[in-house]
Amino acid sequence: MPSESDFEALLLAARDGEAWALTSLFRSLYPRLRRYLASLDPNEGEDLASETWLDLIGGLARFDGDETALRAFAFTIAVRRLADLRRRRRRQRTHPQDPGGLAELAPTGDVENEALESIGTAMALQTIVSSLPREQAEVIMLRVIGQLDAETVGTILGKRPGTVRVMQHRALRRLASVLELEGVTR
Repeated sequence: MPSESDFEALLLAARDGEAWALTSLFRSLYPRLRRYLASLDPNEGEDLASETWLDLIGGLARFDGDETALRAFAFTIAVRRLADLRRRRRRQRTHPQDPGGLAELAPTGDVENEALESIGTAMALQTIVSSLPREQAEVIMLRVIGQLDAETVGTILGKRPGTVRVMQHRALRRLASVLELEGVTR
C-alpha cells in the first residue's frame, strides 16, 4: 500500500491522464471490481466492470480522499451499475438460449481467470452467491473482495454499520452450515 503522499501523487497524475498512474489504479482496482461483479452476475460482470472503470475515471476530478475512499467510491459505482442492470432486466423480455454451445465461445488465455479457477476462488465465489440471499452475498463480497469496512459497506448499500455486521455474521454462519453439509471441515 503506497504512503499517503505517494497516493496523492498517483491520484494527481491519474487526473492529468498520465498512463503510468492510470495503469497503477487499473491494476489495483479493476480485478477486484471484475471479481465482485462477475460473482454476482457472471454473464455481465466484465461489461459492468468496464462501465464502472470508465465512470470511476470520469469521476476522478471530483474525488477527494485516500486509497480506501477511492476503493469505496469504485465499489459504490459498481453497486449502482449492478442495480441499473437488474432494473433493465426486469423491464426487458428475454429469450433463453441453450447453454450447450456457450463454452466454445468463451475466451481463452485469460491468465487471471485460469489462476483464480486453479485455486478454487471461482468455486468459492459461486458457493457464496448460490448459498446466500442476494443482500448477504453482496455484503460478503464488498467486505472480502472490496476490502471495505462495515461503515463503508453500509454507506454503499444504504444500511447502518450494525446491520451490515449482523448480515455478515448471519451469512458466515449460513456458509459454515453449507460447507459442513458438503463435508468441508474447519
